[in-house]
Amino acid sequence: MEQEGPKDSETRVPNDHDHDHDHSATNYVSIEIPDTAHQISQDSWLQVGFVLTTGINSAYVLGYSGAVMVPLGWIGGVVGLIAATAISLYANALIAKLHEYGGKRHIRYRDLAGFIYGKKAYSLTWALQYVNLFMINVGYIILAGQALKAIYVLYTVDHAMKLPYFIAITGFVCGLFAISIPNLSALRFSLGLSTLFSLIYIVVAIVLSVQDGIKAPPRDYSIPGTDTSKIFTTVGAMASLVFAFNTGMLPEIQATVKQPAVKNMMKGLYFQFSVGVLPLYAVAFTGYWAYGSSASSYLLNSVGGPVWVKTVANLSAFLQTVIALHIFASPMYEYLDTKYGIKGSALAARNLSFRIGVRGGYIALTTLLSAILPFIGDFMSLTGAISTFPLTFILANHMYLIAKKNKLSSVSKLWHWVNVILFSCLSVAAAVSAVRLIVVDSKAYHLFADL
Repeated sequence: MEQEGPKDSETRVPNDHDHDHDHSATNYVSIEIPDTAHQISQDSWLQVGFVLTTGINSAYVLGYSGAVMVPLGWIGGVVGLIAATAISLYANALIAKLHEYGGKRHIRYRDLAGFIYGKKAYSLTWALQYVNLFMINVGYIILAGQALKAIYVLYTVDHAMKLPYFIAITGFVCGLFAISIPNLSALRFSLGLSTLFSLIYIVVAIVLSVQDGIKAPPRDYSIPGTDTSKIFTTVGAMASLVFAFNTGMLPEIQATVKQPAVKNMMKGLYFQFSVGVLPLYAVAFTGYWAYGSSASSYLLNSVGGPVWVKTVANLSAFLQTVIALHIFASPMYEYLDTKYGIKGSALAARNLSFRIGVRGGYIALTTLLSAILPFIGDFMSLTGAISTFPLTFILANHMYLIAKKNKLSSVSKLWHWVNVILFSCLSVAAAVSAVRLIVVDSKAYHLFADL
């Protein structure tokens, strides 16, 4: 089908995406590569793996004890996290294997959906992805604001400054970072810092939680709430599980990896879902063990310990969140930079002024919404329901089913249809649960609330 947009280029690249071929031999094919203002095919699989793990080990991990383990309990939480890991790896692998489908390199999720389904699917997928990434970034700004506020509370008595002020500070810093980093591949040095920052707040959270848990009396691990509320919180926790492991922008990340794109992306995914998930598990399980059903939605608010240690941990969470937000905002930046021809030197006057105006405006809008509705758990659940479920599971299985329909057995086709139907039902249920949660919180908190 014909896509509107910049004219594609064509190159000959080694291709190993077709798993019906022998991988011992390099298969050269002509692959069309869409025009983009950002760099593609520049990064090693390890750098891409760190981009993926930066997303799942962002400061969001400090909330999974409260958002996942508390509503699910020990059995449901442990089984749910492990199952979500396996299912997410499978679904992401399906998308990765379609990266060069039909002789065209699909460097954007919407391009892949449009190529398979048509123009309407292109627009719908772009809308879903935009909502997904925008709401993730709203959550990031809220998280970073909470981290700054946690530092402020450690050193003050009057607590005159409220959360919205720290959200505004966060937005300003994120805007400066967005202007200074032109594209996703330029994050190389920042990814190293991101890993260091992640290790700091994860290690601190685990160590201080263990210290508190050893000293604490027996904890209550019962699932709180009435029978009705437990149903909704369980469904919401399932949406948070999906949110934890998936980016909703895998083709955009895969676009940066060197050829062979599919084989290297699979290496990055294996890294993400093996080494990369261990810190998340450790924080979620340790926090729940230490505090039980009273575990906070931001674990560093629950821990005891030296003030300076908690300061370093919160500052690390803030800085890592600034970097992670840039990853999830990059598809929007790539779209606008490509549309308006922002190429060449990042310091050129036109390019710099464009980033200041456009990216600054995007961050300002995100920051404003974050300050108005700072209900972080709601964003995790709603994002998982209305966009992460469809993008990662429903579309992934159905697109693979369409693309490989002549090569799949009847059993395999049935398996993918079961996944499509199951995750469609879960998506609807999770959306209802998330909306209910937002309504409840809206009654409990006013706009620009100080949480």
